[in-house]
Amino acid sequence: MTDPLSPSSPATAMAPVPAGVARSRQLAVTSLVALIALCLAWELWLAPLRPGGSWLVLKVLPLTLPLAGLLKNRMYTYRWLSLLVWLYAAEGAVRMTSDPSSLSALLAGIELLLCVVLFVACTWHIRTRLRAAGKEAIAADAARRAAEAGYAADPVPPSRKP
Repeated sequence: MTDPLSPSSPATAMAPVPAGVARSRQLAVTSLVALIALCLAWELWLAPLRPGGSWLVLKVLPLTLPLAGLLKNRMYTYRWLSLLVWLYAAEGAVRMTSDPSSLSALLAGIELLLCVVLFVACTWHIRTRLRAAGKEAIAADAARRAAEAGYAADPVPPSRKP
């Protein structure tokens, strides 16, 4: 199965990638990598819960999973990442208001900001990519699904001339 909205599909192979799609992808990847780096540095060196680092650094592992999907430009990854990021935003908001250390509160605020940027980048990417795909991609997807089901691409038979 090929995704009709992916850049390598036949429906979009000839069409140039709109600038908004490329910029939103770059922003999403950059903010995700920055969020991973921030969480690693925060929990290992900058302001860990316990001196010498804490097991809370394992919170980075779920963030590494969508990185491959973003680099491969998979639409589904952008969709579920836009939901996952709110867990980290909630953690940032809680730690920003409850941690006694000013450095930890600052890092939590940066985490919250990066989460919002990542969410905006993901939703911007989804919207611009769907808009760029247009009716041609929708028709190609309908034809592909009909072929997989064993039906004609157009379920309405042509009119008969008497």
